[in-house]
Amino acid sequence: MDTQGRGRAENVDPADQWVLNPQTGEYELRLSPSAPQSAATPPSTAAPQSAVPRPRGAGTARTRTAPPSSPGRAVPPPRRGPGGPEEPLPGRRGRRPVKKTSKAKKALLWTGGTMAFVMVAAAGAGYLYLRHLEGNVQTTDVGDAGASDFKKDEAFNVLVIGTDKRTGEGNEGYGDKGSVGHADTTILLHVSKDRSNATALSIPRDLIVDVPDCPTTQEDGTKTTVPGLRAARFNRSLGEGGRDPGCTMRTVTQNTGIPVDHFMMADFNAVKTLTTAVEGVKVCVTKAIDDEESKLVLPKGESTVEGEKALAFLRTRHSFGNQGDLDRIKVQQQFLGSLMRKMSSGDTLTSPRKLLKLAEAATEALTVDSAIGSVGTLKDMALELKKVPTKNITFATIPVKDNPAEKVRATVVFNESTAPQVFQMIKDDVSFTEVKQQKAKEKAEIAARLKGTKADASEVRVRILNGGAAAGSAQRELDHLQNSEGVTKSENAGNSDGTQAKTTLEYAPEQADQARRLADIMGLSGSAMKPGESATNAQGLPTMTLILGEDFKGAGIKLDAASAQTPDLDKSTADKVQCAS
Repeated sequence: MDTQGRGRAENVDPADQWVLNPQTGEYELRLSPSAPQSAATPPSTAAPQSAVPRPRGAGTARTRTAPPSSPGRAVPPPRRGPGGPEEPLPGRRGRRPVKKTSKAKKALLWTGGTMAFVMVAAAGAGYLYLRHLEGNVQTTDVGDAGASDFKKDEAFNVLVIGTDKRTGEGNEGYGDKGSVGHADTTILLHVSKDRSNATALSIPRDLIVDVPDCPTTQEDGTKTTVPGLRAARFNRSLGEGGRDPGCTMRTVTQNTGIPVDHFMMADFNAVKTLTTAVEGVKVCVTKAIDDEESKLVLPKGESTVEGEKALAFLRTRHSFGNQGDLDRIKVQQQFLGSLMRKMSSGDTLTSPRKLLKLAEAATEALTVDSAIGSVGTLKDMALELKKVPTKNITFATIPVKDNPAEKVRATVVFNESTAPQVFQMIKDDVSFTEVKQQKAKEKAEIAARLKGTKADASEVRVRILNGGAAAGSAQRELDHLQNSEGVTKSENAGNSDGTQAKTTLEYAPEQADQARRLADIMGLSGSAMKPGESATNAQGLPTMTLILGEDFKGAGIKLDAASAQTPDLDKSTADKVQCAS
């Protein structure tokens, strides 16, 4: 019997079976008195039953052994006073020995519920109950719909899917009766290559899209291609007709142009079990709620919700805004931000009990693609997500508008004026928040080159060359500078002689004020500014030379931060407290 099974059989919380051994400073499994306590056996002769997993941040599970200082001895049993009850081991309760936990023991906790994956993976650290968790995770082979493996040194996109399938005890009142499990809540998580930022882009379930033909492997092992759909609701990309998460991934890629690398999927139980594991999540509402349909009752202001109440908070449509799906998405994003803050709090990160329960709940609720189906790979992904600062995790929703083909509002379509730019920013790995990562040397260069007066934009004279950016970038940047920034004395000088990774601006000393103005407009760093010589433009006048490198993200997008013009894009960040209205 494994640890979890033994604990359940004896009504013992599994978290209580892990105790701190004062001789080794590590958490070890202490079985209850009814279970036989045997001395540790050398690895070569150990019986299979003696190998029990323990929390190991380094991604390994080892048999229980005696402390190094006492070869051959078993871990000492609980101490018993004369004629009295068992005394707890030092470190179990009461006074704890002061011992700094190694980084290896603080491996990142991986969670995967619909609501918790983005937040917990990006924010928390915990213990990995490896052997047990490995068996919890379910996988689906999505073929070429996603990446074949996880690459630590690249940007990546994960589709987080919450289904409306009524599986699990107490879920009969949620979702659509008889649903095969549609894509009810979907978030495309983009994590930048440099791990400085992440974007969680919600996809409305009622968005009208084309669902492509989808090769799938059915439950009986047969392979079949499910025919696509024209002008259908996005949520039909999953479940209906045998469509698997790979179909939803293909649908996102076809309609946005954004390649999806991996997916994570969970049902209603994920929200209930995960919020219970962390002992509730704080939510805030601007008015009291008494929703008869979802049974959600909350007072005005802050409340803590978990289990059924947390799911009701996320599912209710009639308590916020205009009672539609788009307003429900905003509430979900606010909830995610709150959950992330809870997970990154010391109250959670320093509690082995909470972390163990959370790991159990998350992995039991999780289905992922085969490429990331091992706990080791999930841990690697979590460690990358952990690097992203919470203030640079942006929540946004795909820009949409009411479907003009409908007289009664029921579905939405892409907003052609803003959605393509949002998709392009994600494809180009551009943050939606201000991200500044300047090293000391670069800061010194900026101080020397950017401080001083700036010429008026109308006085800036520059020629633009394409030295590695996308085709047509020089002309598009010229149009932007002339029409939006007032840099009218500019010209397109075609392609440079070669390609370069970084965008640069070369100028003569007497053009420094012009260079500072253009740097301010484009977000050029001090290292991008190259004091040198001026060139001559088509009119024979001295001019600066701007070469657009491979790092150029597009016209109007600053190079040192995200400042793309995205009107009507309602966004928030994970570090901000918001109240649902």
